[in-house]
Amino acid sequence: MEVDLALLDRTLADLGQPRFRARQVWTWAAKGAAGYHEMTDLPASVRRELADRVPFSTLEVEQETRSKDGTLKVLLRTHDGRKIETVLMRYRDGRGSICLSSQVGCALTCTFCATGRMKFARNLTSGEILDQALHFRRQTDVTNVIFMGMGEPMMNLDNVLAASRLLPDLGITHRRTAISTVGWIPGIDRLTDVDMPIRLALSLHAADEDLRSAIMPVNDRYPLADVLAACERFYAVKKRQVFIEYVMLDGINDQPHHAKELAAVLDPTIYKVNLIPYNPTDSIYDGSARETIGAFRDVLEAKGLRATIRLTRGQDIDAACGQLAVKAGAEAA
Repeated sequence: MEVDLALLDRTLADLGQPRFRARQVWTWAAKGAAGYHEMTDLPASVRRELADRVPFSTLEVEQETRSKDGTLKVLLRTHDGRKIETVLMRYRDGRGSICLSSQVGCALTCTFCATGRMKFARNLTSGEILDQALHFRRQTDVTNVIFMGMGEPMMNLDNVLAASRLLPDLGITHRRTAISTVGWIPGIDRLTDVDMPIRLALSLHAADEDLRSAIMPVNDRYPLADVLAACERFYAVKKRQVFIEYVMLDGINDQPHHAKELAAVLDPTIYKVNLIPYNPTDSIYDGSARETIGAFRDVLEAKGLRATIRLTRGQDIDAACGQLAVKAGAEAA
C-alpha cells in the first residue's frame, strides 16, 4: 500500500476512528495483506471506507516474468503512467532478496547499463519504493534489499531513506539493506550521518581514472580518488565494510594489470569486492570469460582483498545486474 500516513490519518480521523487504527493498517500491510478486506481487527465499515478513499497501492502490475532460476521480475506502472521494474531473487539458504528501483530511468548514462540508456523521468516517491517491496512481501518472506535497480539511489536519498525506515516491519533489517551508488559523494556523506546501519555498495568498474570516466561519465564530476575518500569516511564512522561492485567487461577492465590497479587503491580492511559477470544489454561490450574472471579474483586475493564472483540470476528474463530497461514499456519512460 502507499504508505501515505498523513492521508491515512486524515481519513481515519474523518471516520471518527482512534489514532491506533493507522498502525493496525500498516501492520497488516507489512505482513503481506492483499487488501483492506483482510484486516479483520478493523470494523467492516472502516475497511470499506478505506478501500474507497485510500489507495492500497500506488503501483499497478503490468507484467510478471519468472526466470528458470526462480528469479521474478515485475513491470509496474505508476499513477502517472511511468513504468519501472523490480526484481526478487530467491536463494537456497532461504533468503528472499529484492532489487529495488529508486528512479524512473537514470540520468548518469553508465555505458554498460541498460537503464542508463533510458531517459530520466523523475524520482520515485517513498511510497512507490516501498510498494515494490510490499508487492513481493504479499507473495513470500523477504529478508534482504539492495537499491540497485533503476536509477541512482543517492540522487533520491530522502525517499530511499524514508522507505528504508519502514523495511524492518516487512522483515528486512537495516543491516540487510544496502544502497548501491556510482559514486555520488553528497549521498555517501549523508548516508554516513544516518542513524540506520545500512550497507554501502560502490559501483567502481575501473581503478584507472581515465578508463572509469570512459565507462562511467560521473567519474568526471566525482573522481574515484574522492569517492574512495568518502567511502573511507563512511567506514570510519560505521565500521562496516563497503562492497565494491565490479562488472567484468571483456578486454576492457578484466586483465591482470587492471586487478593490480584495483588492489592498489582498495584497503582490504575497508572493502570487499564482488566481481559481476557482465549481462548482455545490447551495448558495445562483451562479458569476460569465466576463466578470466577467476584469474582476476586470484590476483585480488593474492593482494589480500576478499573477492567473490557473483552468481548471475535472472539473465534469461533481462532481470540481472544492469539489464533493467522497461523494454515492455519504454515509451512511457
